Amino acid sequence: MEDRKNNLFVIVDGHAYAHRAFHAIAPLSSPDGQPTNAVYGFIRMLDKLTERLKPTHLLVVWDGGLDEERKASLPEYKENRPPMPKSLESQIDLIFEFLEKARIPYFYRQGVEADDWIATVAKKTADAGVRVVIASMDKDFMQIVSDKIGLFNPNEKSEKVWDENAVFAKTGVKPEQIVDWLSLIGDSVDNIPGVEGVGTKTAAALLNKFGSIDGIYKNINLVTPEKLRIKLIESQEIVKRNRDLIRLYNDLPYEFNLDDFKVRERDEAALQEFYRRLGFKSLLNENQPDKLQGCFAFDG
Repeated sequence: MEDRKNNLFVIVDGHAYAHRAFHAIAPLSSPDGQPTNAVYGFIRMLDKLTERLKPTHLLVVWDGGLDEERKASLPEYKENRPPMPKSLESQIDLIFEFLEKARIPYFYRQGVEADDWIATVAKKTADAGVRVVIASMDKDFMQIVSDKIGLFNPNEKSEKVWDENAVFAKTGVKPEQIVDWLSLIGDSVDNIPGVEGVGTKTAAALLNKFGSIDGIYKNINLVTPEKLRIKLIESQEIVKRNRDLIRLYNDLPYEFNLDDFKVRERDEAALQEFYRRLGFKSLLNENQPDKLQGCFAFDG
């Protein structure tokens, strides 16, 4: 039986990385005028990530749209998010093409949010005894951090992988309390309102005292001051609804085969043609046999 304790499965939040690359890199175009800054930045970011973490298994997950149940529960869910810029949208297929030539698995399913796919794959991988790191800027993933699942935020200069202690240091609550913590404070990024007047510290104090949202409402008469108690009572249905919106689905039907995600040798010839077509001269030079690998600075 394969010894999996030294394996590391890195799951990349594709849209998050593409958006970050698009906004981090100045406009670039291929010789035929196709925008390419997101493609170039995505490649650089992914190379830097894999050099830093050295995964044995790798997967890029893309968003398939909003979950119907969440939208039915809160029609305003994620409604505040602006549409993807057309110049970024035109580059997604090129990023897919890069992943195919680099032999990096990726997938999405229509109507399934990337977060839920990532949570499902992460849980199944961890259950199989393999360490997982989720590469994303999304704070929702703090809820599934464990001794087997870490979180890597590319926005952080420290380049650390968050564990359970890091989640507690950041929020004041344990990973298993994150759903309740976010349900109380709300999530402006996803357009989910919380309890008026309840911020991060108040929510953490309540959960540390009562353990959970259920514990808070079972002991609501013990909550002080009175103003806070009244706000919690008035917002009880909102808070419980929020839990269903924020909790990630980690049990989507999925046929898991770890070998499908093994890091494989890239098709360098195909990548050279791809870089040449898009005008990525620095990538062409770096990937020549007589050149050193691993230079990750963005082109100016």
